[in-house]
Amino acid sequence: MHTQMRGRGERLLVIVQPGDGDADGCPALVDELAGDMRVLTYDRRGLSRSPAGDDPVTIESHTDDLAFLLATRAKGPVDVLGISIGALIGLDLAARYPGLVRTLVAFEPPLTQVLDDPEPFVARQRAVEDAFRAEGAATAIGHFLAMTGIDPADREPDAVLPGPGPQRAANLAFFLAHDAPAARRFRLYLDPLLDPAPPTVIPAVGRSSRGRPHAAPAEALARLLGREPAEFDGGHSAHVFRPKAFARRLRELLRPS
Repeated sequence: MHTQMRGRGERLLVIVQPGDGDADGCPALVDELAGDMRVLTYDRRGLSRSPAGDDPVTIESHTDDLAFLLATRAKGPVDVLGISIGALIGLDLAARYPGLVRTLVAFEPPLTQVLDDPEPFVARQRAVEDAFRAEGAATAIGHFLAMTGIDPADREPDAVLPGPGPQRAANLAFFLAHDAPAARRFRLYLDPLLDPAPPTVIPAVGRSSRGRPHAAPAEALARLLGREPAEFDGGHSAHVFRPKAFARRLRELLRPS
């Protein structure tokens, strides 16, 4: 697996990217964080410089990849920021490999199993996958933007948005064909996370996501854990659109632990 390490400091933060994001997925956020902590990013299997392998792609296989990576690159428990599908991987890591995680910030995970009525959310997920198979990635992304309510204007003035390119197109196709169905099928082993013992799990949402379907799983998970969800400025892509504010809030959440 392709990895990148930036920054300095005692604590190691691992960012598990959303969607088609690879190790280069949120450079401005990494720049903001690297002044006082080490930040590890990586390409999930099937994206950019990490081969897909021969086995079916599941959230559990992504988690096992990350656990192996941490066993080789970390000297003890690490902080983890997981975003969207990355938050599912982070939650699975905290549940099945708790000794590897100090604190997990799980930003807007699509964890449908914690919803009272998951079917509307699952139907929206299927609509994205169906649109990709029938009409391609551009139509599928239109469905995804409608589902998450991402507003490109909701950003810091100097935020630089990722541009199109052949590698990004390939990553997006892989995500829609393999990772999106894996996220929809995933069921978290939730019981270990209900124990007050470490690791610390912090469900989080974007302030602009409040009231939208995509924020509901994080809010429901927070209730199960007996805490309020942490709020970040912006919406589902706040880590890219509002990197300065996102970094400040993330530091606040990690500082007490």
